[in-house]
Amino acid sequence: MNQRHSLSVRLWHWINAAALIILFMSGLNISNAHRYLYWGDYGFDPADAWTSVMRFPGWSTLPQYYDLAAARDWHSLGAWLFSVPLLAMWIVMLVNGHFWRDIRASRKEWRIGSLRDEVAAHLRGKFGLLQSGYNGLQKIAYGVVYAVLLPMMIFTGLAISPGFEPAAPWLVDILGGRQSARSLHFIFAWAVFGFFVIHVAMVLLSHPLKRLAGMVTGGRDKESGFD
Repeated sequence: MNQRHSLSVRLWHWINAAALIILFMSGLNISNAHRYLYWGDYGFDPADAWTSVMRFPGWSTLPQYYDLAAARDWHSLGAWLFSVPLLAMWIVMLVNGHFWRDIRASRKEWRIGSLRDEVAAHLRGKFGLLQSGYNGLQKIAYGVVYAVLLPMMIFTGLAISPGFEPAAPWLVDILGGRQSARSLHFIFAWAVFGFFVIHVAMVLLSHPLKRLAGMVTGGRDKESGFD
């Protein structure tokens, strides 16, 4: 049997996990500097905010005390660890066919009936509906994360970066303004966090030791489930 997870996938998985943890925790520290979100180009007055967020406790932030400068340094480090491997991973997935072969969902898998059946199966604790590879629900989830959530985290992050904005003001305009980009960055970050929680939960509910071993050693292509 061939390995189910190639070396490139496994390396990217663990580097991406570390980068996202750094990004998320340092981002919470940055959020504590101003806990209000706005739409458009400008936003300073809490009365103009569309929402406010909680002040995150020190144990959930990086560093674990309020330090905006240090948090931005950690965020920049996490951004490089996140964006460069993501670009490399996309190139590898397109070149070796992993995206088209294993992740791209077919029209049948997008149908409401198919999605309903797979959601129902997951709720009953049956996570592997295929003999090998990913089931339709997994393909759609991974496709949305790879093609939408992760790239949009990068684009919105660049748009709110003071050093990048002068070089590409069109990106800020496309996103509806700098404050809109900041709000979208916050939304996409929490969407990725939601996927992360579901991902970990599915692994813990479906042979966790085997899943973890597979992501370390490569596993076998006969295995199925939420990896």
